[in-house]
Amino acid sequence: MVGGIVARLPTDINFVENCRSEPVARPQPQPVMSNLLQKQIEYYRARAPEYDDWFYRRDRYDQGEAHTRQWRREIRQVRDQLHRVTDLGHILELAPGTGIWTAELIQIGERVSALDASPEMIAINRAKLGSERVDYQLVDLFRYQPARQYDMVFFGFWLSHVPADKLPRFLETVHDALKPGGRLFLVDSRALDLAKNRTGTANLGADLQRRALKDGRQFDIVKVYYEPAELTETLREHGFDIEVEETENFFIYADGRKRA
Repeated sequence: MVGGIVARLPTDINFVENCRSEPVARPQPQPVMSNLLQKQIEYYRARAPEYDDWFYRRDRYDQGEAHTRQWRREIRQVRDQLHRVTDLGHILELAPGTGIWTAELIQIGERVSALDASPEMIAINRAKLGSERVDYQLVDLFRYQPARQYDMVFFGFWLSHVPADKLPRFLETVHDALKPGGRLFLVDSRALDLAKNRTGTANLGADLQRRALKDGRQFDIVKVYYEPAELTETLREHGFDIEVEETENFFIYADGRKRA
């Protein structure tokens, strides 16, 4: 529970399970990966009350004034790029979390559909923004299939949690969700957070990390760090005119379009 917020979670949230059944011939996910992805969802549900500490460099993530100033400069660089295109229509945000980027999206679009697997994250997001222009849906993004197309798709700090073997299908889903010429914007971590010594983060190899919450609980999650050139090529192969950029220290980001 997040300070009682979850108890106030509206009952009209649309829980999207599997909107399109899989072909019989498609290989089924391995149990180990299925368990890992379920644990990843559990991690972000449990992390919801402390997620903003990471983004705002508070508490365990505070590495001093100079670090925070640089972090904020680089976030501003990404935010300024995001705001270069405004007057958009309907935006789809995947894994919106506590609303850090949802707050930016409602400034550049008429409406936002925010899809997350954590009711705790959705509750914080809703309570923080209080915007009638945001529609929230409780969704397992690895099962999601869009029922319509959007003017823009955005995801922040989500792509790195998509396993490599699921990336092609995820990008196909993003492609399906965008109108021809629609805008794709993403931002993610460039490298391992140097606060790991105080946050209990450990690299396990094979794109895996072990994360610890403030109360000591530990979770294994997927964490993939991309090189800009590699990710640019992958996105272009999936139908996007786009190039991945990086900030000086902390982030990668990309702003492009679905080929018409």
